[in-house]
Amino acid sequence: MPSAPTVTLSPLPYERLLEERPRGDIDLAVIHCTELPDLQTARRFGEEVRYDSGTGNSGHYYIDRDGSVHRYVGVERIAHHVRGYNPRSVGIELVNIGRYPDWLAADKQSMQEAYTEAQIVALLGLLESLQRELPALRFIAGHEDLDTTEVAASDDEGVLVHRKLDPGPLFPWDRVMQSTSLQRLTP
Repeated sequence: MPSAPTVTLSPLPYERLLEERPRGDIDLAVIHCTELPDLQTARRFGEEVRYDSGTGNSGHYYIDRDGSVHRYVGVERIAHHVRGYNPRSVGIELVNIGRYPDWLAADKQSMQEAYTEAQIVALLGLLESLQRELPALRFIAGHEDLDTTEVAASDDEGVLVHRKLDPGPLFPWDRVMQSTSLQRLTP
C-alpha cells in the first residue's frame, strides 16, 4: 500500500468563493496534466480570475515532477477543472509540459514528456489517502476521457484537434489501475 504523501496547503486566493459540497458527493478522481512548463506557471494560471464569481480554473491537487503534492483547493469546494463533472470530482494535476505552448496547433498534438517516478508514487499515495478520506470515491478517469470535444486547430481551421488530451498517452494507466481499487470511468 502506498504511503500518504505530505501535502503542502497552498489555497488559491478565491478558494472560499468556490461553491461548497458535501464530501459524500465526491465519487470521481480526474487525472490531468498541467500542459505548462512548471508548477509556478500552473499556479499563476490557477490564480487567474475567469468567471464573474471571482474564481478561475484549477484542480484541487498538483503533483510536481519531484513528487511534492500541493493542495490549491480543499475537496469540500467545487473546483473548475473538467466540464460537466466538477460537482462530483476531485481534480489532480500532474506537472507536465504536454503540448505547451501550442496546445491546439495541428502539428503539435503529441505529448512527449514522461511522468516521473516520484509523481506516480505520490499520485498512488494521494489516491489511497483520498479513498480513506472520501468514502464515496469509486471512480477514476483522465480529463481526455471526460472531455472529448474537438475544436478547429489554431493554425489550420480545416483540421479538428482534441481540446483536451491529458493526461495523455505516456500516463501509466496500467500501473495506476493495478495499484488502486478505483474503477476506470469512461462515458
